[in-house]
Amino acid sequence: MDHNALQEARSISAWLNDIFFRIHRHPELERQEYQTQALILAELERMGIEAKSIADTGVLGIIRGGKPGKTIAFRADMDALPIQEETGLPYASQIPGVMHACGHDAHVTMLLGAAKLLADRKEELQGNVKLFFQPAEEGAGGAKRMIEVGCMEDPHVDSVFFGHCAADHPTGSVSIRPGFVSAASNPFTVTFRGKGAHGASPHKSNDVIVAASHAVIALQTVASRRTAPTDSVVISVGSLHAGTAGNVLPETASLQGIIRTLDPNTRIRVTKDVRQIIEGIAAAMDVEAEIEIVEGYASTCNDESMTELVKHAAAALFGDSSVYHQPAPSLGTEDVGYFLQEAPGCYYHIGVGSKEKGFVYPVHNPRFAADPDALPCGAALYVQIAEEFLQ
Repeated sequence: MDHNALQEARSISAWLNDIFFRIHRHPELERQEYQTQALILAELERMGIEAKSIADTGVLGIIRGGKPGKTIAFRADMDALPIQEETGLPYASQIPGVMHACGHDAHVTMLLGAAKLLADRKEELQGNVKLFFQPAEEGAGGAKRMIEVGCMEDPHVDSVFFGHCAADHPTGSVSIRPGFVSAASNPFTVTFRGKGAHGASPHKSNDVIVAASHAVIALQTVASRRTAPTDSVVISVGSLHAGTAGNVLPETASLQGIIRTLDPNTRIRVTKDVRQIIEGIAAAMDVEAEIEIVEGYASTCNDESMTELVKHAAAALFGDSSVYHQPAPSLGTEDVGYFLQEAPGCYYHIGVGSKEKGFVYPVHNPRFAADPDALPCGAALYVQIAEEFLQ
């Protein structure tokens, strides 16, 4: 096994920084990643790596090893967020209202760095390495689209891995967890319709505001009274709109929210519970309810043996003390779960934080920035994982 991956990755730091700064300056929102796609394709072509566009704005690359064996895949998401950057960095976003606030620019750079190192040693590889540069993670489900157009086949992917930036962990560290890591999501919209009236004559109305208010409260009982305390369910109503005047009872009230669950069976049951509660309240209040529950991202569940492989690879590069155990899953969402439904693998966090340099803000924050010194670490870990898995 080659233990020089980190040293080799650090030797191309200047190149990694150049790629990273270019992508960071020119962020692109989901399904608009054309410039990023062109950059990736051009760099892979320079490396002599077979690559093509996929899922409209994505890229699929493949490094065919010199010896027969399994196929491993690595995924990097590409899209930015509609946030105005406030980092003040010399390479800050040049696109007003758009920035890489989730580290996807670092993800792409790390995977390109790994591709460069793996291409140099492809004759030694016992199998193949697929490179998934995925568009539209921040809401449009680019992972599902890539799977639908065949990224997991020809050759068939045996395992898939992905490292996500974490500013709350220092550069040169990794955080891992077997089992569930992030939640499934089901966004929902409910519109109550009734008869409006003057505020002085509430008996002449079917008060949709009262119905909607009951619904917001009652939905919390799905987690507190219908779900075991050891199971994870979060139902959040983030939007509630009704009426235009304080002395008029309106005809419609609408609310929007999201259901978050870990276990797939719980997800099915909870969506039924939400629908039942809304319909029951509508019947009790003599109003109509239009309910739309959308199937969002799947939960992310790490394979135990693949998680152990990442732990071993990270310890080989950074030392045991720099490998952390994530104590609990996040109820945030990540569409990498779609890949992990197709093949066993591991989603882990790579440290990009540095208190000394001021890289301390969390993702989705206008001041978030990844420490560029973390780029070789992420690239080297992909290489180490590939070599350990394929051997």
